[in-house]
Amino acid sequence: MTRLGEIVDRTRASLQERKRRTPHAMLERMAQDCPAALDFAQALSGDGVALIAEVKRASPSRGLIRDGFDVVEQARTYAANGAAAISVLTEETFFRGSLADLAAIADGLGMGRPPLLRKDFIVDPYQVVESRAYGADSLLLIAAVLTLQMLRDLLELSHGMGMRCLVEVHDEAELDTALRSDALIIGVNNRDLRTFEVDLATFERLRPLIPAGRLVVAESGIRERSDVERLARCGVDAVLVGEALMRSPDAGAKVRELLCNA
Repeated sequence: MTRLGEIVDRTRASLQERKRRTPHAMLERMAQDCPAALDFAQALSGDGVALIAEVKRASPSRGLIRDGFDVVEQARTYAANGAAAISVLTEETFFRGSLADLAAIADGLGMGRPPLLRKDFIVDPYQVVESRAYGADSLLLIAAVLTLQMLRDLLELSHGMGMRCLVEVHDEAELDTALRSDALIIGVNNRDLRTFEVDLATFERLRPLIPAGRLVVAESGIRERSDVERLARCGVDAVLVGEALMRSPDAGAKVRELLCNA
């Protein structure tokens, strides 16, 4: 079994426990009590390359990245220095994230904050409602773990709750699925989730295949301003950066460095 398969299996097992602990009807009431979702697509639009800054503690490929930090302060630093949106890892086993992190950031930064993207392995409609209930304005959908019909159903549900989704692809087949789903925001992950190898050439290969009218995000392997500039030459709208920000001793300065339009 690939590591991606292992993560998805663990996600499904964890999901069953969460469904027992918090019934769907309760989640729906929580979601209805939340303020309206912020516009993730609008946040990524405009001149220059937008930055989605990520809050993460660990990853399967890199192990522990950073621990013992205040997630709200990290997110606040991102927002204060120009991040267009904030990604929050909520997968518990392999990334050491939690829904509590997402809720804390939503509450701590308030409505004046950038939109929040829930980054997890979404395979069930329950998780879409869960995302909204805990303060997400958007969520990640990974084409590699979803059929076309599942992707369409999750997009429809998300849009009905006011959330735009980042649909992630890594190769031509996955991109075809994303385009056929009519996803507005396409994320090209430079990391192969099966092998965890990273190559920015993945974005360069797939970007010309994405038609006009879509927002295009580059994910993984972006460490310095020259990487952003390389991707900008290919027509990227936004970049998603986690590890480089989390390892930086001055996250605010790192955000400003990565912003090509700063």
